[in-house]
Amino acid sequence: MTDAFTSPLILQELPEPVAARRNIRLLLLRDDLTHSDLPGNKWRKLKYNLREARHLGHNTLLTFGGAYSNHLAAVAAAGPLHGFRTVGVVRGEPTLPLNPTLAGAQAHGMQLHYLDRATYRRKTAPEVLAELLREVGPAYVIPEGGSNALALPGCAELVTELTQQTYFDYLCVACGTGGTLAGLLTGLAGTRQAIGVAALKNADFLRTDIEALTRAGTGATYTNWKLHTNYHLGGYAAYSAELMEFIRQFQARHGVLLDPLYTGKLLYAILDLLEKNYFAPDSTVVAVHTGGLQGWQGFGQRFESRSAWWPVVY
Repeated sequence: MTDAFTSPLILQELPEPVAARRNIRLLLLRDDLTHSDLPGNKWRKLKYNLREARHLGHNTLLTFGGAYSNHLAAVAAAGPLHGFRTVGVVRGEPTLPLNPTLAGAQAHGMQLHYLDRATYRRKTAPEVLAELLREVGPAYVIPEGGSNALALPGCAELVTELTQQTYFDYLCVACGTGGTLAGLLTGLAGTRQAIGVAALKNADFLRTDIEALTRAGTGATYTNWKLHTNYHLGGYAAYSAELMEFIRQFQARHGVLLDPLYTGKLLYAILDLLEKNYFAPDSTVVAVHTGGLQGWQGFGQRFESRSAWWPVVY
């Protein structure tokens, strides 16, 4: 199994007037470009989980996600790349035809297994896991979103790579399950500031989850971070005309496509925080583009009729 990325870390300067007025250098870390088959934070979160699965003698990965999950798509792609059979436990009832995300996962060889929503909420209960493993056979279980203690060191490596290229004061990332931010915190080790932007409504619980992850991974918790929960723009996977227009304008200015679930909200939040003088003058702010562009497939399928503009991604 190779761990090599196919291209070095790329930093792109974003010449935004709101940043220039306070002499703030705004950089976009293009982690969406660092691995050709598993772009963004998904590879970083999977890297050491795949090593552990191999070490424990497993040839099957079992994981969880919604019908449009970037994580399911990533695990499905990782399977044939690294010699694993994959099983995706999907929230909700099966529908045909499969949406683009699940169709792509199946094309990569992933076996799809569905749980009704009530059972899915109990997916980590021992009896539910035991029944799943009885049905599919022995497997290495990766949690929803890939966020566990083994996800942290892969994300922490981003900090090492970044500090080799530039000095920075703030490192900003979108949050779904909190695993990427937790990994960045372990990499920062209490230095500089980390900013998380929650992609979900009512995401205050993530603060507890992030602290639990860092404690599990390193035995430590950190105070050099903030989580902003008021930039969900309607909630996870919800349509927002305001966000669509922001993504369109951002792409026109910088030639970079953001996704509507995570990175679009992240950059929207950062520019709003710049307007509010949140960041110190003369500082360097780095935003992490964590990929997730496959999400446009399912998002467009559901909401295309509401917008005149949709990017051609695949």
